[in-house]
Amino acid sequence: MKNTIYSLFLLFVVTLTASSQNDIELKFNSKGEFKIVQFTDMHINLPKKEYIQSYDIVNDVIEIEKPDLVLFTGDIMTQSNPQEAYERLIPILKMTNTPWAVVFGNHESESNTSRNVLAEYLQSIPNCLNNDKGDTYGNSNFVLEVKGKNKKTNALLYCMDSNTYSTLKPSVDGYGWFDFSQVNWYCAKSKTYTLENDGNPLPALVFFHIPLPEYTNAWNNKDHPPLGVKNEDECSPDINTGMFSAMLEGGDVMGTFVGHDHINDYIGVYYNIALAYGRVTKVMRGEEDPLAGGRVIVLTEGKHQFDTWIRDLNGKKELECRWPDSFSNIQNK
Repeated sequence: MKNTIYSLFLLFVVTLTASSQNDIELKFNSKGEFKIVQFTDMHINLPKKEYIQSYDIVNDVIEIEKPDLVLFTGDIMTQSNPQEAYERLIPILKMTNTPWAVVFGNHESESNTSRNVLAEYLQSIPNCLNNDKGDTYGNSNFVLEVKGKNKKTNALLYCMDSNTYSTLKPSVDGYGWFDFSQVNWYCAKSKTYTLENDGNPLPALVFFHIPLPEYTNAWNNKDHPPLGVKNEDECSPDINTGMFSAMLEGGDVMGTFVGHDHINDYIGVYYNIALAYGRVTKVMRGEEDPLAGGRVIVLTEGKHQFDTWIRDLNGKKELECRWPDSFSNIQNK
């Protein structure tokens, strides 16, 4: 009953704030660049005092990089009342007037707040660009457009809900996968944007939480080794519903950016699509684990390319590379 009342209240708030959110336009700067910082797997739990330092890391990386957009790729707040934890995050982003968005991880389903209610709450926050219209499976599926100098859409950021755990237990265990409706949703969006651009695919990036099964292929690419570390096996779903092949056919996706596996931070390529991890934003305990931080991605207006690097908690710049130039000797795999 409480969730129902809260949902109705949030729907009212969403209606009041939608117009101001729609006024936020993402666009390339005067240098023709658009910078994104990806944070992932913060796992903040205020009652348990877990990973509180993640707030400082977010603040420090934003202060150094001054991004045009911040994207959180799942498992952000893991406490029973995630709204309380978000209330400490919002001022950090508000202070710099930075637009931001969130895609859900598997742990977003493990609080007392449902994914539906959390989605409505996020859509009510000024400067949060979440805009899930419920037209496909999941609770954080939307597209952010980046405008060019001509005020036309010049690049796309697909934000997608990679879901939680297998829906076919006990016969199939493990993590969730993209529903067929989500694959069709991406295909329809991609086709529409391409047709509107005179048949030319727009440069696009995709952000979600659970890595695709093809990440293993990118790590094993012998023509050009990935950049970064793999300190644990990829925790991909056991079921492959074809999202990667859909992206290949769409022709717009340059790279995907995920979290989930806390001690992996590599970027590799498979069939010329970059498959990248963010850098875990919570502080890990192992001596060989990557230092907490965030991944930076910079798009260039009018070009199918991006630069990317890691900014760690000490301010150090790591693993800098450019797609496709850093992987230019790769043709088919």
